Amino acid sequence: MTSTAQPFTTARLAMRAQAIDDAAALHEAYRDEELMRYWSSAPHATVGESAAYLTPRADNDQWRGWSITIAGDDRAIGTLGASTRRAGVSEIGYLLVRSAWGKGYAREAVTGLIDLLFAEGQRRVFADTDPDNAASIGLLESLGFQREGLLRAEWETHIGVRDSVILGLLKDEWRARAR
Repeated sequence: MTSTAQPFTTARLAMRAQAIDDAAALHEAYRDEELMRYWSSAPHATVGESAAYLTPRADNDQWRGWSITIAGDDRAIGTLGASTRRAGVSEIGYLLVRSAWGKGYAREAVTGLIDLLFAEGQRRVFADTDPDNAASIGLLESLGFQREGLLRAEWETHIGVRDSVILGLLKDEWRARAR
């Protein structure tokens, strides 16, 4: 599996196309019950399950997946994803292994992804987040995303039927923040 995602870098991080070989490193996150609480699938019991989870994304031309690495170290510490929902509109997602939390990596990686998507011509970027995922909502809002809606009983997950908060960011808003 090799994603169609083109590599990009930030000050401390390198984002490269996700690969099945990342499953072992990412299993740290995918097996974490607390972290996976807000994910659409249950925690993974084995590295093989994590590899199987990564596999279908290779054949999806609407989804691009990156592995987040620390510059100079190819070991994956997280993931970024972007999905084209319609012309000019992309949905993003991200995940970071717990051992990399608290260092600003998620903020730096998501900022780099937003920069990339808007440079590619997107007019809007949005995220679909569980309403109880305060850390993710806080990150998105700190980057300028606005709450746009609540989709009630949107997802059937391993912890039951869950609502979704939709947070969106427009290209002009992002550019205004950069000034």
